[in-house]
Amino acid sequence: MDFDFHHYVDGCWVTPEAAKTLELCDPATELVRCRVPLAGAEDVARAVEAAHSALARGWLETSVSERLIYLHRLIAEIENRRDQFAHIISQEMGAPIDFCKAHQVEASLAHLRGFVDAMTVQGAIDTPIADDPMHRVRYEPMGVATLITPWNWPLNQIALKVGAALMAGCTMVLKPSELTPLTGHLFAQCMEATELPHGVFNFLIGGAEAGELLTAHKRVSAISFTGSTRAGQLVAAAASIGFRRLTLELGGKSPNLLFADCDIATAVRQGVAHCFRNAGQSCNAASLMLVEDGIYDEVVTSAADIADTYHADLPQKSGPHMGPLVNRAQFVRVQNFIENAIEQGARCVSGGAGRPDGLNQGYFVRPTVLVDVTPDMNVAREEVFGPVLTIMSFRDLDDAVLKANHSAYGLAAYIQSSDAHMANEAARRINAGMIQVNGNSRALGAPFGGTKSSGLGREAGIWGIRAFQELKSISGLSLTTEA
Repeated sequence: MDFDFHHYVDGCWVTPEAAKTLELCDPATELVRCRVPLAGAEDVARAVEAAHSALARGWLETSVSERLIYLHRLIAEIENRRDQFAHIISQEMGAPIDFCKAHQVEASLAHLRGFVDAMTVQGAIDTPIADDPMHRVRYEPMGVATLITPWNWPLNQIALKVGAALMAGCTMVLKPSELTPLTGHLFAQCMEATELPHGVFNFLIGGAEAGELLTAHKRVSAISFTGSTRAGQLVAAAASIGFRRLTLELGGKSPNLLFADCDIATAVRQGVAHCFRNAGQSCNAASLMLVEDGIYDEVVTSAADIADTYHADLPQKSGPHMGPLVNRAQFVRVQNFIENAIEQGARCVSGGAGRPDGLNQGYFVRPTVLVDVTPDMNVAREEVFGPVLTIMSFRDLDDAVLKANHSAYGLAAYIQSSDAHMANEAARRINAGMIQVNGNSRALGAPFGGTKSSGLGREAGIWGIRAFQELKSISGLSLTTEA
């Protein structure tokens, strides 16, 4: 079928100018689902100009309280469309419907509520330095922001970027992944319903060409991109020409350290779940399990037994099963990783290459556990982005940290130990942007982002908002001075 796709520009739904289209297949059936028109140069130019014009029409001068009104309206609009979003996300990227309702949609709402809390508590435009009202820092919107989001958590990533840019006082052009255009389209309808001034929010359906044009446009002041490390390097190169503010949330190969004194049963159960969640298609998936020698055999047996209880099924079915991967390219990529790891000497104790039994079509993969992995194997260093858990042993803290830092990535790490001193020392020495100890999730509004090849900057909460603002130091004027 062909959905009637439109861009949303300057407060109006407009027909795409470009003739290029992309054919999308249903992840569960491999049948053609729709053809998506991709934005071209004229579409991009029109959207950026609308965002730039909205700044001059007064959006730059909006107060925090005004911005919060629109954010509250957006939250209400998404809440009213919970089930619709869940069904669309499930259809587009293959996540099971119950998972979409409980996690894909709810995560986006949690982030938006986090922005409300951040702005209410910490969002003052002017803040005094050292409690001296004659010296202050002023936070000013950067201007037009380009927002490029991925397909794996399509609504969540849109909410992270749009909510932050909106609260910062920027205008924006959103280009969600061309693999999940319906999610973006429905979100744009929510934004329209907030009755924002025309041009503050603009939405384009596009692929790599539109992304390149949006990151290189001279009127764009800030770029927030989530995607692959390779694509992030290209975005960074384009952003450097105009010294544009850049936030990059890229790939990950997040280690999960299990020390011998941890609660083994809980650590393994949570570790497998964190790797297999969303069919492994999460940048912060705990996909590399590092296990102390003394408990290695026990952990391997337990991980295999737990993985064997996971099963895949159709996305529209209710239940805790795993859905397919998003498309054929991702399916082939994961199969190649599994086969290559076994060729390099890894031992497969659960799952393996091929589709699960009873599923002969669709991009379904077998939840897989690979053990006796060594640091030189591709599967130990590279992001698989599928339900593939790799397990490697370590001798002591020094060896664990060495292996945890071996990857080029530095997004997240997970530590399991009953020794607080040991856990703290590991957390201090591991080079990653986010550390979670003993299954404790990040607090609402905690900064999300990484180091090394995992990107630059942070998202969520006040850190996400400040990423779209310039800091201006003002001395010699009271906070009460009229402009």
